[in-house]
Amino acid sequence: MTKRLYYENSHLKEFQATVTACEKFEDFWRISLDRTAFFPEGGGQSGDSGFLNTVEIFDTREDKNGIWHYARTPLEPGSRVTGQLDWQKRFSRMQQHSGEHIVSGLVHARFGYDNVGFHLGEQEVTLDFNGVITREELAELETAANEAVFANIPVQISYPSREELNHLKYRSKIEIEGQVRIVTIPGIDVCACCAPHVERTGEIGLVKLTSVQSHRGGVRVNLLAGSRALLDYREKEGSVKSISVLLSAKENRVTEAVERLRQEAYELKGQLMQQNLTRIQEKAASVSEGTANPVFFEENLDMDACRELVNLLTARCKGIVCVFSGSDINGWRYILGSHTEDVRPLCRHLNEAFQGKGGGKPEMAQGSLKGMQSKIIESILSFTAKN
Repeated sequence: MTKRLYYENSHLKEFQATVTACEKFEDFWRISLDRTAFFPEGGGQSGDSGFLNTVEIFDTREDKNGIWHYARTPLEPGSRVTGQLDWQKRFSRMQQHSGEHIVSGLVHARFGYDNVGFHLGEQEVTLDFNGVITREELAELETAANEAVFANIPVQISYPSREELNHLKYRSKIEIEGQVRIVTIPGIDVCACCAPHVERTGEIGLVKLTSVQSHRGGVRVNLLAGSRALLDYREKEGSVKSISVLLSAKENRVTEAVERLRQEAYELKGQLMQQNLTRIQEKAASVSEGTANPVFFEENLDMDACRELVNLLTARCKGIVCVFSGSDINGWRYILGSHTEDVRPLCRHLNEAFQGKGGGKPEMAQGSLKGMQSKIIESILSFTAKN
């Protein structure tokens, strides 16, 4: 059996070992050692990567035959190697995982919820709980989690006997066979876990709970810890600085500036809508009563304005009213309307002729298509002449 050095020292970055086996596996080689600091995938945490001498190890996994280090190059059984972990990746994972234990422990103690799902990705961590947590409660949990980090509490590892486990209250997501490894953060959490963790909570640095959303009857919480939380802060800080420059506002006033800009945009949109309404009313009034099958092409009318123009024209005209908005280059959106005829056949005809899509009811249909304005008019005239 491979000696698990990561259990003896979770901060071991380099070690010496002997290759005990090397075999072809799919398109790669997998290597076993007599001792290793590489943690295999487990407990929601991915397997370690790094090097054995100059051979890159891109993953570490475990099966019933032992721990395997995955490589693209073989190593000679019996040879001595120096193992080097990708320490930055491993330490970040330990920060995230230990941060997850703190948050899950706090949630369990406060609400009685269980952690029913945990994914430690390379970008973010997600925690699924079988109960509801509000945004206000999430902020309180984040504060409590960081208080535990700042307290620099020692993270304790123990291997209780079966009798001791019977009297120990601890969290566990699965039924565990054999020796159970318990990770304890005193006053915060007691949980069965096979993964390496930080030695003291202060190493986590910072816990940031970025979001909470409904998920399968409970909630999913997104977590960032340590260096990932710092990177997230820097990215958001950069965005705030850029926005403050664009709006000529102080960084702590960007929300007010954006709200002011939003209000101005809302007012301008209202003015534009009123101008469009006046415009289409005048356009509709210019069409003679009883005109048959009028067709209009506009460049900058939104669909609400197009619909209003169709409604005004169907009250004055015979046949089918056709209103298009767009351009020959970017394509056209259309609305068809009539008080006397079923517009759906013309809708299908246009879609087939100009690679369009859309549909509707007998009295009104809408869609989009691509084609030259002149060709579309010819197609409509041809259809209405036949029908």
